[in-house]
Amino acid sequence: MPDGRGAAPSGLLLLRKQTGLTSFEALGAVKRALGTGRAGHTGTLDKFAGGLLLVLTGRALKLSPWFSHCDKQYEGLIRFGLETDTLDPEGETVAEAALPSREAVETILPQFSGEIMQAPPVYSAIHIDGKRASSLVRSGETPEMKKRPVRVYRLELLLWEPPFARIFVHCSGGTYIRSLARDIALAAGSRAYLHALTRTKVAGFRLEDAVSGESFTPRPIDKAVFIALGLPWFEIEPQNIKNIIQGKSLPHILAGKSLVFPPAPPRETSPVTAAGIFSGDSFIAMIGKDNGRWKYGYVYAQS
Repeated sequence: MPDGRGAAPSGLLLLRKQTGLTSFEALGAVKRALGTGRAGHTGTLDKFAGGLLLVLTGRALKLSPWFSHCDKQYEGLIRFGLETDTLDPEGETVAEAALPSREAVETILPQFSGEIMQAPPVYSAIHIDGKRASSLVRSGETPEMKKRPVRVYRLELLLWEPPFARIFVHCSGGTYIRSLARDIALAAGSRAYLHALTRTKVAGFRLEDAVSGESFTPRPIDKAVFIALGLPWFEIEPQNIKNIIQGKSLPHILAGKSLVFPPAPPRETSPVTAAGIFSGDSFIAMIGKDNGRWKYGYVYAQS
């Protein structure tokens, strides 16, 4: 809903990105419909890919850090036998190899489940010395793409129609499916690129609930959003809302209060480092835990 005083509407949109558009271009329709430049996605989809983009608008744009590292689900189509420099259908072929057998692919898939070390594609938004890796490549440099840990919760072969294989992937934020396609092929003694990709889920948000077109109404940041994110929250009394807005002592405000957890248990038993503050149905603030103490992250409520 509008912020008041003519400000941009604040909230969350589940946007269905069409293939052939960059994530930035997909935001154009949202910005035009809402009449604001204050809209941003929380996780890029490549131009050749489609599917779910989480878009935050207005004041909610400040909440991006708490949306950006969510786990994601995809369906991807791997094209075996050829590898491109971009690891997608828009690149130039840089390697060829014989097609692997279905059995070879199925045998090596378990190697890519759990925590794995993955090198991002050179054509990516990863920053190296302050510049995007893709920009460095286009300027003639060869950036070193260091491997980093990512987690694959589930990896499944859905369809085998050589030279194509359709896969389902449930993974942590920061996982590149293009890299996964490349590495699966190499492990199976072949080469490959990712021919098509659809993002079907981000945290608890589903593609089937997304919108497309020119009519957009941001949903409020409410407890349903926190449940989908898997984040807990504190409940405070209405009289303490003003104290939060004024930045008063959090330990004093939260004294005696317990975290409320979403119905679904967290995927991993890691310490809680972020939480929301609600008063009834009203979202008040995001807070984070540092050295055992709760500190302000972003105060969403306005006086």
